[in-house]
Amino acid sequence: MIDSLILQQGSDWRAQAEVFDEIFFVFLALGTLIGTIVVAYMLWNVYKYRDDGGEPKEDFDAPVVGELPTGQGGPKAKKLFLSFGLSAIVVISLVVYAYGILLYVEEGPDAGEEGDIEILVEGYQFGWEYEYPNGHTQTEELIVPADQRIDIQVTSRDVWHSFGSSELRIKSDAIPGETSTNWFSVSSEEVEAQGGEATYTVECFELCGQGHSAMKGQITVIPEDEWEEWYAGTEGENASRIDGTAVGGVPA
Repeated sequence: MIDSLILQQGSDWRAQAEVFDEIFFVFLALGTLIGTIVVAYMLWNVYKYRDDGGEPKEDFDAPVVGELPTGQGGPKAKKLFLSFGLSAIVVISLVVYAYGILLYVEEGPDAGEEGDIEILVEGYQFGWEYEYPNGHTQTEELIVPADQRIDIQVTSRDVWHSFGSSELRIKSDAIPGETSTNWFSVSSEEVEAQGGEATYTVECFELCGQGHSAMKGQITVIPEDEWEEWYAGTEGENASRIDGTAVGGVPA
């Protein structure tokens, strides 16, 4: 698979944010390069074929409104088909590249030997509750390990919400009675760059009531060994479950 060859080399997984940043950079770079070439060529032709007030040369093949190239080897036909061929190559290459790289975003990296960590994310007015595989639940903060694929199952207990983090480039609808899936991963290098603990803001991207703007949370990523120690201490423990009480001063 293209995604496996390009994006997953051994155990080096790439976060969605890195993938989208790469796509943006590639399209920006190519768009700038091609735009510069096209504009420069246009200006060159404007100068070359400007009206200097003199008589046109006898062999000057002036363009005619509505005229199409005959395809019989004329200079205008050659330029047209050359530009069309180059444009087709660039567009097809970008489509193949973007499709292959987006497959990785859609499917995610393969699970490790111990499998993925699957967390249930439930939205409510106006906050988020997270349930871990061992039954431990907590609100406001989702704590996960670095260098692991984190699968999230997103739903809602009341109205439509949308769980997401702009920094991680993830977003999933939270709909009552339905479940949407997504994944994310943060490298240990990123965690170290943020001082041993990486934090990302969680927001609701669906207008869900008067407390919508305050419906925020946090994803905290810590080294895997620290997370395993923390997770082992959550056995049989629930952290601050919300049962219709107020969150941030806003009644449910």
